[in-house]
Amino acid sequence: MLNALEVFTTVVVGVMVGVEFSVAFVMNRIFNALPEDSGQLARAHGGRMLGAVMPFWYIGSLVLAAVWAIAGWHRPGAGLVVTAGALLILSVIMSILLLVPINNRGKTWTPENRPDDWKQQMNRWDRYHYVRVAVIIAAFTLLVTALT
Repeated sequence: MLNALEVFTTVVVGVMVGVEFSVAFVMNRIFNALPEDSGQLARAHGGRMLGAVMPFWYIGSLVLAAVWAIAGWHRPGAGLVVTAGALLILSVIMSILLLVPINNRGKTWTPENRPDDWKQQMNRWDRYHYVRVAVIIAAFTLLVTALT
């Protein structure tokens, strides 16, 4: 049963990493290249869509890692899982303090009501997101290493 939990947790975190990596390095670049107001509208829609799902995914990943760490405390690699869990906690804190406030503003913007500095706010969100992606990639790497 523990092996299934380990694999399931690793897959859940790995898919989350893939989605967030895609947002950072594929989707936002596509959105930024769209003509006129389309990019801003796409970011707002993405913020609404992913903003509804990602809190459950981040918290769920953290809970799975915590259960793995507790259930597998006696096994080799437990320290790696605990460290991965700490990184997932960091990613949740970063999300709540840095990314979510910007996302909550951005998902309501239209070309008619967006602030003059909307591009600067989106660039700030992108910079924070790059760091968060690095943090969750590190957590994923530790979980994969703990499997072996």
